[in-house]
Amino acid sequence: QLQASGGGLVQAGGSLRLSCAASGPTISTYTMAWFRQAPWKEREFVAAVRWSGGHTYYSDSVNGRFTISRDNAKKTVILQMNSLKPEDTAVYFCAAGRPILSATRVSSMYGSWGQGTQVTVSS
Repeated sequence: QLQASGGGLVQAGGSLRLSCAASGPTISTYTMAWFRQAPWKEREFVAAVRWSGGHTYYSDSVNGRFTISRDNAKKTVILQMNSLKPEDTAVYFCAAGRPILSATRVSSMYGSWGQGTQVTVSS
């Protein structure tokens, strides 16, 4: 199971730090990712960190502003969000899975999901 936390209300230009804590034996063999879903929109990929090599991937809309990291020993994944914009407002979900490299950004490739945490960015 995955438990996401750290959401909240922040002004544009501010920062938030989301955390995803996993229960169970390990996350070291899973690719960990964050997705988000805004009202009336489909769930979209935000960032991922591969289990092998720790390579990171970002959507174009957050690249350069968000940073994903993982601590396998603590079974935790962090999404550091800086320079937040109103369009970042959404419910953020953490996910775990074993997608092939080309499917890292595909939500259906992830089998475990957290409950979501609300991020609201005011203008």
